[in-house]
Amino acid sequence: MLSRVAERLYWSARYLERIENIARLLSVYDDLLLDLPRDVKVSWYNLIEINGSVADFAKKFDKKNEHNVVRFLLMEEANPSSLLCSLKSLRENIRTTRDVLPEETWELINELDLYAKKHVQKGIQRGNRFQYLNNIIEGCQKVIGLLNNAMCRDAGWRFMQIGRYLERADMNTRILDSAIFIKTNASDDEQHLLEPILWPKVLKSQSGYLGYLRSKRTAIDGKNTVDFLLYDEHFPRSQAFCLQQIRTAMEKLPRCGSLIEKIECLMGKQYDTSNEACINGDLSHYLNEIQLGFISVNAMVADNWFHFQHGDAA
Repeated sequence: MLSRVAERLYWSARYLERIENIARLLSVYDDLLLDLPRDVKVSWYNLIEINGSVADFAKKFDKKNEHNVVRFLLMEEANPSSLLCSLKSLRENIRTTRDVLPEETWELINELDLYAKKHVQKGIQRGNRFQYLNNIIEGCQKVIGLLNNAMCRDAGWRFMQIGRYLERADMNTRILDSAIFIKTNASDDEQHLLEPILWPKVLKSQSGYLGYLRSKRTAIDGKNTVDFLLYDEHFPRSQAFCLQQIRTAMEKLPRCGSLIEKIECLMGKQYDTSNEACINGDLSHYLNEIQLGFISVNAMVADNWFHFQHGDAA
């Protein structure tokens, strides 16, 4: 497979996953703020911080309010990771790789693109936001379902798997980091009110609520939620599952040795989740190290397969 095609497929999968994750994050955060007691103060700006977009946001907006945060994450061109910017990049990558994808992919992407752009103001307005975001999530899942059921399991598929699960694992750590930030910055009284609301919302943001109950068979709390989303090997959005999928996809690609070692290194980094006190600054530091590891994997993937100097074939 040509390296440029492999790169476009890799980024197509990342953008598709990113679009769905943005919609999931906004939807659940909106739901969280509606359910929290009025005495508990949680800022929308937290979403800007966990996405590492503080500088870009500051260039565009002075006020750190709900409208500006949602607009920035959904449609602002100053944010290259916004939903509409990601969708634009996804569409271009799919357009240039149509010959190696199921033929219906292009049609579904165009439908998603048209809906997202035409109705984006509904996503900014609180009253229509849930329906807009839910339709975006469903549109992404249609494409993912098509790819899962109709795409040949060749090199192109493996590059898409790497991109999809790397993006998913990265967002998983950011969602957890957001919850930790909310919890650790709350007063003791606020934490008491937060606990029964925050962690179920975190699980729902990953469609992991019922999976948690089946796996843990215990009431939902912070330490078990963190353990489930980091280390459950059977839940498709956990860090452990994502890293294993990346490793499996890499195994059948050429020159994979150093990348396999890097993934195994990340899999070996464990954080003690045995007690509730684990949810603190040390956990945030651990998640930050994992995120830096994902950045390193992305760079290694590019150097190893997309910018390979000894020929055009990946």
